[in-house]
Amino acid sequence: MEYTAYSEIKYYKECAALVEGMDFVLVDLKIVPSKQTTKISAVIASKDPSVNIGVNDCAKVHRVLLPRLEALLGTEDTMMELTSPGIEHNIKNAAEFTVFTGREVRVWDKTVTDWVGGKILSADDKSVTLETEDGKNLTVSYENIAKAKFVYTK
Repeated sequence: MEYTAYSEIKYYKECAALVEGMDFVLVDLKIVPSKQTTKISAVIASKDPSVNIGVNDCAKVHRVLLPRLEALLGTEDTMMELTSPGIEHNIKNAAEFTVFTGREVRVWDKTVTDWVGGKILSADDKSVTLETEDGKNLTVSYENIAKAKFVYTK
């Protein structure tokens, strides 16, 4: 699994500060310019891993984030989709593990060719540490993770 530091994502820092001021976390930001319309996709989550967010939360952040991005980009010819991670979110960037500390996840560990899961205890730029169901800590290197996703709990 690739690790892309949030500091390397253009405009992430400026947008993350705005989103965090509204008690959310910016999980992902993609900006795709084209000749006619700049397409923006953003994913936000609650700071509290036990709290899910809804449509009203997304709408509130959208109303504040879109004007900021239009100012940064210097254009109003934009289209933005803002979503929550969803209950069965696939983690695409290993940097997301730091955002989701406290969440239950499962990862496909290439060294054991099986899913391993647990609550995210910590993560850095090389690996994630999970607390497994039996209370043990398991550290998995990102290079050994083929895919990762949330564990849906009711």
